[in-house]
Amino acid sequence: MFVLDSHCDTPSQIVRLRDLSLDNDHAQVDFPKLHRGGVNACFFALYTGASLSVDAARIKVEEMLKVVDDTLLKNRDLAVLTKTASQALENQRNARFSLCLGLENGQPIGDDFQQLDSYFDKGIRYVTLTHSAHNLIGDSCSPKQARWNGLSPFGKQLVEKMNELGMMVDISHTSAKTTWDALDVSSKPIIASHSSCQTLCKHPRNLSDNLIRAIADKGGVVQIAFYPEFLDAEFSKTLRDSGLYDLGEEIEEVFIADPSNPGKRAAWYAVLDRLQALSRPHWTRIVDHIEHAIQVGGVECVGLGSDFDGICVTPEGMEDISCMPLIFEELCRRGWGSSDIEKIAGANFLRCWKDNLG
Repeated sequence: MFVLDSHCDTPSQIVRLRDLSLDNDHAQVDFPKLHRGGVNACFFALYTGASLSVDAARIKVEEMLKVVDDTLLKNRDLAVLTKTASQALENQRNARFSLCLGLENGQPIGDDFQQLDSYFDKGIRYVTLTHSAHNLIGDSCSPKQARWNGLSPFGKQLVEKMNELGMMVDISHTSAKTTWDALDVSSKPIIASHSSCQTLCKHPRNLSDNLIRAIADKGGVVQIAFYPEFLDAEFSKTLRDSGLYDLGEEIEEVFIADPSNPGKRAAWYAVLDRLQALSRPHWTRIVDHIEHAIQVGGVECVGLGSDFDGICVTPEGMEDISCMPLIFEELCRRGWGSSDIEKIAGANFLRCWKDNLG
């Protein structure tokens, strides 16, 4: 069975001096954990924050590309930069991990098609169009006030250009109208690399049944995210009442500025421990969202996009990527057959990837 996680924010953690060859403390993804979890491929997200200018975001992407290249060089017997679904399957046969790249937030593209070409040449195979703010491509789901009322004129051209390149259009973080526009403009299947179901948890980052169905009808995939706030609305109140969110952001910023400082690292780890001690939704809630997406769009429209390393707290019992087999065991326990589980584990996403590359 090919197991693929379509969204991990691990490059940001490598920048913070994580050595993926080690079994790291307080880490959600590294090579030993990937091996224990039986994971064959991950899309490592090159994330840039919404507050960065276009130029600053480009510098940040280059920094992450550099540390990913260094990681691949150090672990060349274990992992390989992977640009096609066929290559990923070949890597599995050769017992090598497929490290794939996605760009989370189109901000570094600005309004420059040549920049998109450059990112494709460097191995990036999907672009998450927006993040937590509107950009030159379109509207995010986060602000209450729209800027473009969906995709911008440039954003519509960008989607067409991505189709030409064979680069997947990722609508996680976009507004509903932006997603509908992407569905209308794209000639290829689109993806939600890390989103869950709004019917089970009413959160702006989650997808309505109508959108899940429309993505499925076009051959796309909805990759269920593991962040507790996207799984169960009760956790949002728990997190808010704890006061740890604002405290965590403050301490994390201090740590990011000086990741080699043991004291600052220890302070950040202490916040992570307190977050994990909160009452969290159980990991089986992930399977609830998988089953709901199947009910709406069919078994060929769903997969896994954990958002590991981009989330500071996980569901209870799904502390890192080594726990991934629990999901497949639960699906089996609920009566799903091996062929359907294989689709959810990675085959659906591989099919969509192939369809985009043509």
